[in-house]
Amino acid sequence: MIIDDALILQKFEDEKTRHEAFSLLLNKYQQKVYWHIRRMVINHDDADDLVQDVFIKVWKNLSAFRQDSQLYTWLYRIATNECITFLNKKRAKNNVSIDDLNEELSESLNADNYFNGDAIQRKLQQAILTLPEKQKLVFNMKYFDDMKFQEISDVLGTSVGALKASYHLAVKKIESHLLAKD
Repeated sequence: MIIDDALILQKFEDEKTRHEAFSLLLNKYQQKVYWHIRRMVINHDDADDLVQDVFIKVWKNLSAFRQDSQLYTWLYRIATNECITFLNKKRAKNNVSIDDLNEELSESLNADNYFNGDAIQRKLQQAILTLPEKQKLVFNMKYFDDMKFQEISDVLGTSVGALKASYHLAVKKIESHLLAKD
């Protein structure tokens, strides 16, 4: 049974049904948010921690949600910002460049016990890690989350045209990486 976002928001407004509403929201979006985050940070434990952080922010701020965007768009925006903040802190803490951080994430992908993909999936994930942050976000949202460019635009605050260009460049880079001999 698919629960309507409007019903979740309505239940959240009522103090008596707030916990039920949040439970419905978690059931509907937690897995999607987890995989969105996981594809950005790679590590399962980091993704779990970030999902918790995201939903704590959602709990604290859902009553202020203005509904000028769709609920999942708002959730993805929070999740995306949490990922970017996390990766920037990790890069600063370890005093490494974005390329070094991507290399570290690629190595953690190889050692990840929770990654159950085959060699092709691993190579795809490693190719994605070579992308600049914005292209990585756009590619993940379009390819894995099957979001429309307008929805991605709502999350990232970037024009549809720029997103299409980013996605096209990302696909070309990934194709090049996948076709390259090791």
